[in-house]
Amino acid sequence: MSLIEKINGGEARAGVVGLGYVGLPLAVELAHSGLHVTGIDVQQAKIDSILAGKSYVLDVPSERVAALVDGGKLTATTDFSAVAELDTINVCVPTPLRKTREPDLSFVVEAVKTLAGSMRAGQLLILESTTYPGTTQEIVIPILEEAGLRPGTDVDVAFSPERTDPGNVAYSTRTIPKVVGGLDQGATDAACALYSRCIDEVVPVSSPRVAEMVKLLENTFRAVNVALVNEMAMMCDSLGLDVWEVIDAAATKPFGFMPFYPGPGLGGHCIPVDPQYLTWKARAEGFEPRFIELAAQINSQKPMFVVTKVVEALNDRKKALNGSKVLALGVAYKKDTNDVRESPSLDVMSLLARGGAEVAFSDPLVPSIDLDGQLLSSTTLTPEVVSGFDVVVLLTDHAAYDLPMIAQAADVVIDTRNGFQGLDSPKVVRI
Repeated sequence: MSLIEKINGGEARAGVVGLGYVGLPLAVELAHSGLHVTGIDVQQAKIDSILAGKSYVLDVPSERVAALVDGGKLTATTDFSAVAELDTINVCVPTPLRKTREPDLSFVVEAVKTLAGSMRAGQLLILESTTYPGTTQEIVIPILEEAGLRPGTDVDVAFSPERTDPGNVAYSTRTIPKVVGGLDQGATDAACALYSRCIDEVVPVSSPRVAEMVKLLENTFRAVNVALVNEMAMMCDSLGLDVWEVIDAAATKPFGFMPFYPGPGLGGHCIPVDPQYLTWKARAEGFEPRFIELAAQINSQKPMFVVTKVVEALNDRKKALNGSKVLALGVAYKKDTNDVRESPSLDVMSLLARGGAEVAFSDPLVPSIDLDGQLLSSTTLTPEVVSGFDVVVLLTDHAAYDLPMIAQAADVVIDTRNGFQGLDSPKVVRI
């Protein structure tokens, strides 16, 4: 029986390596499709949580995990040798940046090297970790060949970029189209067969390099447009204009315009990081990506702009930043998630603390954070608590916040997300 026949018949055993924001939702969807799925991760706490039927990803209900575990469709382990019993392997490990802003593929390299030691002929390996064009062919395939596995002959290899959007209630792992690029047609067909079991639309492309570039284009598009609107927000502030009113009016045009919205900076694992992967690869090929680099520069300026507005608000009340008490609302990088990766909120808070402010935060989804080596716990909001701060800064517009209460109790509010729209309060400064 061929691999595709096993996948289509529901007899294939699937594996997902890396059980974070990408891996766990994928493992759950594959298991829900009827396949037996083994999740593999180096963190024992994640394994214990899954086996106990508890989800640590907000977009995945614990009830769903528990049902799949109890039904024998989903299991988890830290033992990479379990891959020997699998037919398909999806690698969903992190691809961060080094301090030098260069790609850090150490998690990918380590995972594939470890997997290769237990892999066998007839398997399908799919890399989902976001990376620069050429990674699958330049990094993954040589590791497999060194282990005696010939891609295209012994094993199939493909790349399919993750498109997870934490907190998005409109689109889920199942409903977001899946781009797939195999090393050859056989690999593409096998990967498409696997994803077709649990994803509504699968989009094959001609190669892993194309699939890798697709993800970078998507997130560079967002980063560049966010930079444009962030610069527009700073420009409108100088001109005495309400950028939110300008955007809303522009968005009435039914063609040629797509609204993007400003914020305290650029956050999340993908959008701030992915363009850096692309610029690094472009420079290696002798191409200077000036437009993308300019966008990154503009976005990186936004946290300091927010701090400047805090200082101005304090000055209006004859107070200095040094010694003032500042409450940050939200440390997650986006609304209604608990993901703090690359969150601009942390940059704003760090800059405020360096300026001498006493900084606290409140986030209904993030109980604690490490801010420059200091452990901070989330503050429970009451009118008395809010009124005890010199300034409140809305950095993440979680739906759980009682904004009318905050606007009434606060001395002054800096709103970086337009969350207080519709509340007629002279205390609120929108930027």
